[in-house]
Amino acid sequence: MASIKVKFRPSANESREGTIYYQIIHERIVRQLYSNYKIHSTEWDAKKSALIILPNAERRALLLSIREHIKWDICRFQRIIEEFSLSQNTFTSDDLIREYTERHRQLSFFNFMESVIIKLRTHERHRTTETYTVALNSLRRFRNNKDILIDEFNSDMMEDYEAYLTNQGLIPNSRSFHMRILRAVYNRAVEKGITEDNHPFRHVYTGVDKTPKRALDIRSLKKINDVDLSMIPKADFARDIFMLSFYFRGMSFVDMAYLKKTDLSNGYATYRRRKTGQQLSIKWTPQMQKILDKYPKNETPYLLPIITSPKSSARNQYRSKQYLVNHWLKKVAEKIGLKMSLTMYCSRHSWASIAKAKGIPLGVISDGLGHDNEHTTQIYLSTLDTNAVDKANALIMKLLKKTP
Repeated sequence: MASIKVKFRPSANESREGTIYYQIIHERIVRQLYSNYKIHSTEWDAKKSALIILPNAERRALLLSIREHIKWDICRFQRIIEEFSLSQNTFTSDDLIREYTERHRQLSFFNFMESVIIKLRTHERHRTTETYTVALNSLRRFRNNKDILIDEFNSDMMEDYEAYLTNQGLIPNSRSFHMRILRAVYNRAVEKGITEDNHPFRHVYTGVDKTPKRALDIRSLKKINDVDLSMIPKADFARDIFMLSFYFRGMSFVDMAYLKKTDLSNGYATYRRRKTGQQLSIKWTPQMQKILDKYPKNETPYLLPIITSPKSSARNQYRSKQYLVNHWLKKVAEKIGLKMSLTMYCSRHSWASIAKAKGIPLGVISDGLGHDNEHTTQIYLSTLDTNAVDKANALIMKLLKKTP
């Protein structure tokens, strides 16, 4: 039967740390596997082959962490030995080390999450790829780029990470954003049988707080629509895109960017929401055409003047335009004296809020928005009335022509 022993090799320089290593013995063949754990000679008990951790030791936290890592390493080795023995195939000490090293690589949370991100990118889920990358980079910074094994995830570490995010100035919803992504990746590992579920997220916040709705009243929308921005072309463009989004029943910027010329047919713009895949149809109105006519003919297959270069990445163009539009919308808000941060997302809340205030049925509003919750969207789809939605949109746009 193979055996594993924990050993310590001191540094030739007494002032430097030595290295913990594992001695693997099987059928009288001895092999050594060095770890990344560094300790001083005074912190090792050679007789007991164990760390010396005094109650008031300056490096107590580090030594406790190393001891926990060693325990996990030995458990993994013992699991491999047991599996090899049950297979009834002959194996060597080198086979044990090779299998341990491979599993150690696979159990790396950073490696596992990177593989998830690669798969998302392969399926062209670009937005999800970006959010997962942001979450992974944040965890890397918290860990000082030191990897962690999946089965070492525990609630203590997640609570420490939550405290780190708080110290970085992140609000609860932003902290929850990171936690929910990491939890999704961790759950994938559990589903694949890579680790048992240790419930590491049970003591951290993973909910979503309600945020104040960024809705404008009709008076503010009229100010945005009517303000003279002819001397500020970039602000004028931002205002036009914002108003188009409003006319489009709060269509998201990404859906506007990828709206194609072929999507406009028989007086309707028909598209699928990139977020949910739901198909929506919007009646094309004179207000929409007036804005479109202000700009040169688009040389790309896209309808609106957002993605305009056939030679550049469509995604990079829309992301760049989105940033610029939101930047200049803040300038528009300043110009009309609006006491709130104006972004493209305000158009969506504004359309829904004004529609509700005018007594338009909730079901019609939900259909018009292409509800974010897919389950709720399916419920509303059974009563979808395109004419009712178009009438609601026409009613809202007429309000812009009235004097307040």
